[in-house]
Amino acid sequence: MLDNKVAIVTGGGRGLGRSHALTLAREGAAVVVNDPGVTLAGTPSDERPAEAVVREIQGAGGRAVANYADCADWAGAQSLVEDALSQFGRLDVLVNNAGIIRDRMSFNMGEAEFDEVVRVHLKGHFAPSHHAARHWRSEAKAGRPAAGRIINTTSEAGLWGNPGQANYAAAKAGIVGMTFVMARELESSGVTVNAISPRGATRFTGSTPGAEGQSERDAAMPVEQVSPLVAYLASDAAAGISGQVFVVYGRYLALSGWVGPVEEIEHPSGWTLQDVPDAVDRLFARHSRKPVPLEIARDRAKPA
Repeated sequence: MLDNKVAIVTGGGRGLGRSHALTLAREGAAVVVNDPGVTLAGTPSDERPAEAVVREIQGAGGRAVANYADCADWAGAQSLVEDALSQFGRLDVLVNNAGIIRDRMSFNMGEAEFDEVVRVHLKGHFAPSHHAARHWRSEAKAGRPAAGRIINTTSEAGLWGNPGQANYAAAKAGIVGMTFVMARELESSGVTVNAISPRGATRFTGSTPGAEGQSERDAAMPVEQVSPLVAYLASDAAAGISGQVFVVYGRYLALSGWVGPVEEIEHPSGWTLQDVPDAVDRLFARHSRKPVPLEIARDRAKPA
């Protein structure tokens, strides 16, 4: 599906990113595998998983290079695009997948724990997208439309609000909003922007607060079952799909998005403080006033 395409995969050294990189390469794409080799919490380590993925791709006859930049660093993100262009002569696909976690309840979370998770996830999606978008717009203006593809990684945690993950959930919800905006902005340049919300067995599995028992179910959902959707969205066959959010895991695939109003009331002359209490009671007549229980939120999607 991806012959002669060139793709960047951030966080491509392990888990979902590794699976995406290998799948794109098997479908014919040359891949820039970006991964600085940090720990789950984003601290430095001596590991270089991107090198192992590159060797695996090359050993199977594919083309790949490693990039160790911090994708949330402005210059580092630009180096991803530069590597794609200098090594392979073009850029067609950007898969934003990099992320870290520093889970802590909001009343215990420090400023650095919040800032770094939001930086890596949200800015780590925006910075590479910015540089890729500038390249594709330049190509389009020069009469060389590139049919670019941006595929972002969000999470259901950004929709149901998992305790202990205010930083992570805020970033993932922000990625959805950014996906919608950039899809509109880049439509005229022939670029599509979509997001996936995956589940699977990765380093994140089992480390999420309150996820006891979840890791066992996720282990039955190999990350390799997510990557075919990424390859499809990266291909020419998905040219008409943009600004969409997909939930994908196991045998399950769903089209998702923001939930609109569930109840509506209109006051003919506008609201006063005297009117509001009764109106709010009417809004909740068929709905709980408390957050949806997590066990219900997690099980809303069909089991694999």
